[in-house]
Amino acid sequence: MSKKAFGIDIGGSGIKGAPVHLGKGELAADRVRIPTPQPSTPEAVADTVAELLGSFDIPEDMPVGVTFPAVIQEGVAKTAANVDRSWVGTDVDALFTERTGHDVFVVNDADAAGIAEMEFGAGRKSSGVVQVFTLGTGVGSATFVDGRLVPNTELGHVLLHGESAEKYMASSVKEREDLDWETWAGRLQEYFSHIEFLFSPTRIIVGGGVSKKHQKFLPLLDLEAEIVPAELRNEAGIIGAAVLAHREEKALRKGKKKDDKHHAGS
Repeated sequence: MSKKAFGIDIGGSGIKGAPVHLGKGELAADRVRIPTPQPSTPEAVADTVAELLGSFDIPEDMPVGVTFPAVIQEGVAKTAANVDRSWVGTDVDALFTERTGHDVFVVNDADAAGIAEMEFGAGRKSSGVVQVFTLGTGVGSATFVDGRLVPNTELGHVLLHGESAEKYMASSVKEREDLDWETWAGRLQEYFSHIEFLFSPTRIIVGGGVSKKHQKFLPLLDLEAEIVPAELRNEAGIIGAAVLAHREEKALRKGKKKDDKHHAGS
């Protein structure tokens, strides 16, 4: 990949974006960040996305990838995490495409981070089942089989001790309960052992802000799978979204209409 695409990462507190150099897997310009509007309704967020894009001089035919904190199926939000509930059922692809004038492709935020790690980070040249986890307020996940994404896996919500695992072992829980590294690593051991039992991954990649301190907890884990820190960190969402947009645009150029993409299976 030698060309550029634009990536936008939508979070609960901020919307950030930049053009991405797809040959190098790095931002091609300084990123711009705009606070997420409150309430974060579809119309308000679409306006902010258009404003962000408008702050860059990019060609009209540059594809745009957007991460979104939701289960995304055929461009439609099926859930809403850290954004307004009115997103559920919204065709996010169509809304952003209409508002910005660019071909926009939306992807679950954890899946985007995973795509970036597989293309340019800790998952490069990996085969078999590779899983990427982002440890933060909750736990995001992305699963790949021989490099192909299995979308919307939401493995932070597998049950552990009778409730969503992320309520027991997210990094926010470590902070809230003031757990030391060893105690928290014990919880991660329980979680990743359970994941290993279910999926038999060959490699587990751990991201999120806490991964900067990976040497304090990853060496304490004892798993069959290789477990390594993510490499792209805060830029993973932007880069992964841009990679996805480039891939999807290529597929469209091969004769698949965007309308078909939106309505496939409906």
